[in-house]
Amino acid sequence: MKLAFSTLGVPGLPLPDVLRLASAHGYHGVELRAHPEEPVHPGLGPGERADVAAEFKAAGVEPLGVAGYTRIAAPGDDGPVIEEVRTLVDLAHDIGAPYVRIFPGADPEQTSEATDAIAARRLGTAAEYAADLGVRVLLETHDSHRAAADAMRVLGLVGHRNVGALWDVMHTWLAGEQPAESYAALAPHLGYVQVKDIAGADDTTPLPLGAGVLPLAECVEVLSRHGWDGWLCWEYEKRWYEDAAPLEGLLDGGREHLSRLLNESA
Repeated sequence: MKLAFSTLGVPGLPLPDVLRLASAHGYHGVELRAHPEEPVHPGLGPGERADVAAEFKAAGVEPLGVAGYTRIAAPGDDGPVIEEVRTLVDLAHDIGAPYVRIFPGADPEQTSEATDAIAARRLGTAAEYAADLGVRVLLETHDSHRAAADAMRVLGLVGHRNVGALWDVMHTWLAGEQPAESYAALAPHLGYVQVKDIAGADDTTPLPLGAGVLPLAECVEVLSRHGWDGWLCWEYEKRWYEDAAPLEGLLDGGREHLSRLLNESA
């Protein structure tokens, strides 16, 4: 498996500095938070996008994915939601990233059947566009669909190879799923896995990997046992927790912890 970290852990840091951190600390890739306050976002012009791709190539680091905030099951018209996904797909294609991350974001006032149908309809349309550009759109286990079983209700309706799942291990754990259950549900569609650690269900402040309660060892074990050989991406949510320790000082320890889990599962 290859290791990456998210720029959510180093909010606003210029891309050259992000890439230096990845190279210096032994990470193979970077997940880019695609928000206007970050250096890489959909507002970049063609030249700027080409520069981003060139910087990644020069650093020997891979752009893993573009982490967008589209809520695919949100109320309202389909058009603006689909267009937002397309802008993310365009950005991913232009910088050489294989994945785009989106959220479910369903209205809790609507039935699950209705919101699943909305999400699947929009994803099906976006999938055709993404396929033409060689990008996969990944639905994260998050908010209204935090369990793998929830996400699979949508993905099963879509049934397109350019739509998949992003397994956020915190959300499936908070939903009460065991790692083996989550993997079994997501395996046919799994794009990559976001790892993290927290103190508990009532305190999701980010901690160094291995210092909290999330079942990271079990997640890595089930992935290894089934021969899954994709990406593990550390999503350290520093952006939302200003008092959390800086990610820069934790990167070596995080890589060593994940490497140890991988060795123990081999």
